[in-house]
Amino acid sequence: MPGMIAAPQPEAVEVGAKVLADGGNAFDAALACAFVQFVVDPHSCGVGGYLVLTSKPVGTTDHQPILDAPALAGSNVSPGMWEKHVIGPNPGGWGFFLKDRINEDGYRSICIPGAMKGLEAIHSRWCTKSWSELIEPAAEWAEAGWTVGTHQAARWKDKPQYYEGAALQEKLQVTPDAAKIYLKSDGSTYDAGETIRNPGYARTLRRLATDGAEDFYTGSLAAEITADLAANGSFVTAQDLSEYQIREEAPVVVQYRGYTVQTSQPPHGGPTLAAILKILEGYDLRALRHNSPDYIHLVSVAMKAAFKDRNTALADPRFVDVPVEWMTSDDRAQEWRDAIDAGGPLEVPPVQIGAPNTTQVSVVDSAGNYVSLTHSLGSSSGVITPGLGFMYNNSMLNFYPQAGHPNSIAPRKGRTTGMTPTIVSKDGKPVLVVGAPGATRIITAVLSVILNSIEFGMPIVEAVLAPRFDCQGETIYCQARIPESVCVAVRKRHHIVRLPQSHGGLALVHAVAIDPATQQLTGAADAGADGMALLVE
Repeated sequence: MPGMIAAPQPEAVEVGAKVLADGGNAFDAALACAFVQFVVDPHSCGVGGYLVLTSKPVGTTDHQPILDAPALAGSNVSPGMWEKHVIGPNPGGWGFFLKDRINEDGYRSICIPGAMKGLEAIHSRWCTKSWSELIEPAAEWAEAGWTVGTHQAARWKDKPQYYEGAALQEKLQVTPDAAKIYLKSDGSTYDAGETIRNPGYARTLRRLATDGAEDFYTGSLAAEITADLAANGSFVTAQDLSEYQIREEAPVVVQYRGYTVQTSQPPHGGPTLAAILKILEGYDLRALRHNSPDYIHLVSVAMKAAFKDRNTALADPRFVDVPVEWMTSDDRAQEWRDAIDAGGPLEVPPVQIGAPNTTQVSVVDSAGNYVSLTHSLGSSSGVITPGLGFMYNNSMLNFYPQAGHPNSIAPRKGRTTGMTPTIVSKDGKPVLVVGAPGATRIITAVLSVILNSIEFGMPIVEAVLAPRFDCQGETIYCQARIPESVCVAVRKRHHIVRLPQSHGGLALVHAVAIDPATQQLTGAADAGADGMALLVE
């Protein structure tokens, strides 16, 4: 069996594919790809970010633990510290507006980064290539420069129409180093086809290659980081960095139509994905026809039901007793089916969630390693410590800004995310490795691809590219390729809005499918971004 890699950034995919071609395994390829993603997608991921890994290493038969390197609130936070700053719910349905965007931009939006600890753990356990060998291609991209793609150029210039928060361009004005690297002399952002160089990031990556990830947490690099954070009012302390530990948790596992779905644990998106699948298993979806008005309505209400439980109960399980077994149980699914069939109103409480960024790499190798790695900065804080080149996360955005909620702020607490790296198996053999960026819309996008594959037998390219929709509250959002004639029929029962995007807008799924009989690999990259899938013979 050859290898396959899919991700939203073509430069990163090619580096990962070269690692596979040179004898590296899927974990080697994922790390090399991720490091390049750090450089060429600077708002979505990076050294200052976090990650979740769902994997099946060769030779394993049981459900492998999820490796989680979460972004955690710094020690200097308190649950009610932002209550007086709340302006109100975001009218776009995406959390809450706070005065001066303190939870979204700048030093106070930063959580403790876990990405480097997570990547180091992956490397020490499963990789075959040296740490420095996997980092160096990314350092070379940062030093020599990378060409801005059409997707990134548009993200800088446009304010997303379904996320009523700050435009990414505004983040480039938060710190002088961000402006120096990512803005031209006239203050404008770079256009597609132009080159950006980031020598500071190259130096940081090479320091990490030489001194190891621990330099970020306890070494000289940590000293530079914490001095800058302390001087500018960040909640993250030197002790937070030095005491940071990754987590290993049991995956959420559910059966669906004879398939086993293994996905991320709380506080991430896996429980919600599992809950939706359990609800829908009680219906004959094929009889409704794909993307018919009845299909869109039923799947949307199932999404909405699962998000009601998510928004009420999901949180960091080290701080809150999260009822995952109940949320994903047959009994709870039947309760929701009874409510759906009765046709009564279903109100979903608001929840604090992030901007639609993050990134993904899905990899399968010839030896039989399967990797779905989702990693992120949120949408980035805009903060770059002088000379270091990388942005920090803005994960304080994901907390509920008032005390008394399961997802309220607390020192060293993780916050909810939509990250849903997933592996689907049949008779113990993986048939689908999938994941996506896109905040909580990751959950519904991954769901759509799984349904397209299992229910309708679509090949993976078709399953990823088929028109999608999302529902997490009172409104269904759908891509423009779902016809208005269908939307008119849906509106008789549910409010539906067609997005301006024909592709994208509802997370960016990247997947590898494995034929269970022949082991043939096919890959798919979401057409809403610049990425690709590459087969490595």
